[in-house]
Amino acid sequence: MKDIPANLGGFRLMVTEEPQMKMRENSAGEQEPVVDRDGVAQFVVMLFAKVKPRPGVRSARGEEIKVNLAADPGEGLTEGTYVELINPVINTFEIPDRDDPRKISQAGIWFKADGLKPLHQQVTEAA
Repeated sequence: MKDIPANLGGFRLMVTEEPQMKMRENSAGEQEPVVDRDGVAQFVVMLFAKVKPRPGVRSARGEEIKVNLAADPGEGLTEGTYVELINPVINTFEIPDRDDPRKISQAGIWFKADGLKPLHQQVTEAA
């Protein structure tokens, strides 16, 4: 499945690694920017996602997620900044087994968004 809308409204998202241009190694062994079909450079950001506390519900541990961004998110998104994803989606992937292509050796999901929006309010542990 592709571009499944994701509602992350129940999570606090904090930048753990600043956004940077997504890079990959080309056939010559050199790093080059990853671009979409229209030639627009892609970006990536690491976020810590933790469930927002709710009365009567024990807070779960958080998890670091990597999010691909469709465009440069701009300045000021430093480590520790709380953000909201703009149009977040989830995509799935499957890698077939080398010996038996009918079997799946690996599967998972990856996150993508159109951009990031910094949250300007102070978020505290009790919020």
